[in-house]
Amino acid sequence: MPRFSVIIPVYRVQAYLHECLQSVLEQSFTDLELIAVDDCSPDASGAILDEFADRDPRVRAVHLTENVGLGRARNAGLERATGDYVIFLDSDDSLVPDALHAIADRLRNTADPDVLVYDYVRAYWTGRDAPSNPGSVHLAETGPASFALDERPGLLRVLHVVWNKAYRRDFLERAGFVFAPGYYEDVSWTYPVLVTAESIAVLDRVCVRYRQRRTGAITCSPGRRHFELFGQYDRVFAYLDAHPEAARWRALIFRRMLDHFSTVFTAPDRLPRGSRAEFLRRARAYGRRYRTLGARPRLRTRVRHALVRMGAHRSYRALQIARGLQRRVSGAGFAALRAARAAALQIHYRIQRLLPLRAHDAVFSAYWGSGYRCNPAAVEAKVRELAPHIRTAWIADPEHHHTVPPGTRCLVPGTAAYWTALARSKYLVNNVNFDRRLVKGRGQVFVQTQHGTPLKRMGLDLLDRPLAVGDTDVHRMLANCDKWDYVLSANRHSTLVWERAYPAAYTTLEYGYPRNDIYRTATDQDVARLRESLGIPADTTAVLYAPTHRDHRRAERHTLDLERVTRSLGPGFTVLVRDHHLSAIPRLGEGSPRLLDVSDHPRVEELCLASDALVTDYSSLMFDYAHLDRPIVVHTGDWEIYEATRGSYFDVRDFPPGAVAGSEAALIDVFLSGQWRDAEAARRRAAFRERFCPYDDGGAAERVVRHVFLGGAEERRAEPVPGRLQEPGPTATVPTGAA
Repeated sequence: MPRFSVIIPVYRVQAYLHECLQSVLEQSFTDLELIAVDDCSPDASGAILDEFADRDPRVRAVHLTENVGLGRARNAGLERATGDYVIFLDSDDSLVPDALHAIADRLRNTADPDVLVYDYVRAYWTGRDAPSNPGSVHLAETGPASFALDERPGLLRVLHVVWNKAYRRDFLERAGFVFAPGYYEDVSWTYPVLVTAESIAVLDRVCVRYRQRRTGAITCSPGRRHFELFGQYDRVFAYLDAHPEAARWRALIFRRMLDHFSTVFTAPDRLPRGSRAEFLRRARAYGRRYRTLGARPRLRTRVRHALVRMGAHRSYRALQIARGLQRRVSGAGFAALRAARAAALQIHYRIQRLLPLRAHDAVFSAYWGSGYRCNPAAVEAKVRELAPHIRTAWIADPEHHHTVPPGTRCLVPGTAAYWTALARSKYLVNNVNFDRRLVKGRGQVFVQTQHGTPLKRMGLDLLDRPLAVGDTDVHRMLANCDKWDYVLSANRHSTLVWERAYPAAYTTLEYGYPRNDIYRTATDQDVARLRESLGIPADTTAVLYAPTHRDHRRAERHTLDLERVTRSLGPGFTVLVRDHHLSAIPRLGEGSPRLLDVSDHPRVEELCLASDALVTDYSSLMFDYAHLDRPIVVHTGDWEIYEATRGSYFDVRDFPPGAVAGSEAALIDVFLSGQWRDAEAARRRAAFRERFCPYDDGGAAERVVRHVFLGGAEERRAEPVPGRLQEPGPTATVPTGAA
């Protein structure tokens, strides 16, 4: 008996069916059966099912002799299911990688509930992904226990679809649940199932990509079949009448019914022309038939529900038009207010620029206001230590103010105080650029700290890489470079790249990166505290996985099956996952306690300190991590694609900081065989450190502060660590075959 029966009804989806089936069969969790029901589809869908069934014994193709509709096709699959749990998937949707493994883990951790609800994303035909319900807390995991619906009634407000849940099969059979015929069959299934389930659990993880097709979807096909929605609610309330123990849910389901009627009525592409008044009259009859008193919703919802119950077609349409007009007027008004405010702030900024500089003021920021981090944070801390007469301020969005240390003033981007600081502060420090409207005044000093040693191509070196350069305004980029007075460099390689990729009249300070000083100053006690705070199990080897961003992908995903890798490494390893700040990869949900998503941790340096080894692909973090002299493994599974789209300054496979793995299987073998920390890996790391880590003495921030803020007084010279190479290799700065 398999753990999962995945049931897929199939009708006229030949263009999407391969992707759907493969998304199930390529799951890392393999204990499943796939029951695909061909609902007498007139296209090639049936033949595609037979091809998959011939190739994989887990696939069972069921061919119906007549078209019976989505609900009855699911029933045909349900009759043949043998798994512990049943999962429904529409044939134009797909499971995300590792979804079944995450679902299986959550079921086990919550003692096999009757129903497990999980999350999904809307995948638009334009390539854009959107979250299912931004800001919703209904799927927040509260612990290892399941619960009754009374504890989380908000689940009835989650989209009433069948494919975002796993159902225990014996629960379905015991309750006798089957799908009704007709459109909107999910309604008469979802509500009875949820109010009947004795135990429910949630998984706060995206498991399904819900395809939003440009054409062809039922919800986008106009016709009178949308009137079948009324019959589905007849079935829901008939079920509630037959089960008095569920009567307490009538009021909430009644309000959801009115919301649903309103949604269908207002949708521009469902009801045929001339039928809206009839639809609203039917809605009025249902509002009267099933009216149930309960908690009062907000005023706007009450008005909408009242109009539906009255069948006031013209009033509803008038209200709709009035609300649309109000939104447009409000939008125009807000736009005018925003424009006026922006103009006033720019006048304020120009006035401030006429005033004298504040010689002892310094303003810092990093990554476009994302918090206290990276090189600017290390420099700011050292300024407070060595130059206490300098008053420092940090620019960050309000949600990141908690990361700024006490004693440092917080500034919100776009405020009057922000523009005052940019106009009057003598020192400006950032690892990216400030607002493009910044006009550097006479006497101001701009320190561009950068945020990594470049492996990937940067700046002007991207002009022949259209996928990477995108819509970059080169003239604006160079205008920003002209504002820089100092640019920090970690090594000679970086110095040569910065001066070629960002040509301007700045001075390069080849001092090392201040953010790496902590690798020299942290104590064993600091490391132990960090490991404990991150939840790293004692006596395990912590591997930090930190991939880079890929410009050529519209929807990013991990190139590794992280759950499979974690399982393969065994109980002696814990994997920490740190996604790039530009990546929009969905966060990992609850799974193995040895697979931890630390992408939201504010300081990557702390993650490096807490780990015992690094796995990366082409991230500049490898250059920083090398300062720790700990093992590094480079995963180069898509090197050719990355090199063709983004480009690099040298082939990291020829001069790596440690072991190299060209595939996921090779990566697992590198760890299981011990290659990740053998003598050859140590030799490669030593050569890499010799070339790229010449200033790892813990004094980079001090050198910057003494040179820039203290005018070179008692400046600690930047001298390479003895034995470190200084001469760069030809052109790419690393000689081919140096490893």
